[in-house]
Amino acid sequence: MGSAEPIIEVKGLSTVYYSLRGLVRAVDNVSFSVIRGEVLGVVGESGSGKSTLSMSILRVLPLNARIVAGSIMYNGVDLVRLPEQEMKKIRWHKISLVPQAALNALNPTMKIKEHFIETARYHGVRDKGAVIKKASELLELLRLEPRRVLESYPHELSGGMKQRVLIALALLLDPEVLILDEPTTALDVLTQRAILDLLKDLRKKIDITMIFITHDIAVIADLADRVAVMYAGKIVEIGDVFTVFKNPYHPYTRALIKSIPSVIGSVEEMKPIPGSPPDLVNPPPGCRFHPRCGEKLPVCSEKEPPAVEVKPGHVVSCWLYAAR
Repeated sequence: MGSAEPIIEVKGLSTVYYSLRGLVRAVDNVSFSVIRGEVLGVVGESGSGKSTLSMSILRVLPLNARIVAGSIMYNGVDLVRLPEQEMKKIRWHKISLVPQAALNALNPTMKIKEHFIETARYHGVRDKGAVIKKASELLELLRLEPRRVLESYPHELSGGMKQRVLIALALLLDPEVLILDEPTTALDVLTQRAILDLLKDLRKKIDITMIFITHDIAVIADLADRVAVMYAGKIVEIGDVFTVFKNPYHPYTRALIKSIPSVIGSVEEMKPIPGSPPDLVNPPPGCRFHPRCGEKLPVCSEKEPPAVEVKPGHVVSCWLYAAR
């Protein structure tokens, strides 16, 4: 991992969706930093706000979504307040995204080489020869045979090959930060393992920072340096991966770990988290996890817990550790 210098600093970020039922508070007053050269894992249940967080950073939100508060500082520039024309210079050039359900993102009528050419052209790069040369280098780096893949249509490639193509597309303009949103979800276990090994190899070969978003704790434990645990639009715990998973402080983090089947433990040790995630149009008062928490205190349903640094670099938002 690189130095302790943050490349991205998010402070008080809130993103909402406008719906017929009211405002959906998908990301609510979230703060964290991404250290240059690290892999930051973001983990949580479906609907916790992970994908909205990634789209907020690049400002590629759906039309019914808005960032309503906070800042996203990238190398000292606030991306929230950056004019759209300037933001276009950031996307793909500086920060790139492999979105969720990315395997459906390739145009079935275009050869893979045309995807690279069109992506580069949209971002102002028109030298086709240079683009194909760069694409070939990236595909080779991701253990694909460039000549064959570039001349193929998407349907001629396996799921794992398409995922690697999308990672290569995201790296085409040499970004500093790569955001991967559930990149292994639709793949079989062996292909997932291959993609993770490739990403580890990629870190060694190029200087890149990653934000890896997933619901799979095992993936985060294997790949990430630090982990941010999200629940109902909030980051409830963040810290070094080994520390957080070895000694989790937040009841939700503990429950999430216990809900994962183990190859060495008994089935009886696996415990599902009771209840369901809250409605983000009308979230519960206080700590959003308190309706499902077996360790809740009276204050948990009354006031939102502050962020507490329980160990150096290990921050938890929970009344169990906060002064009341």
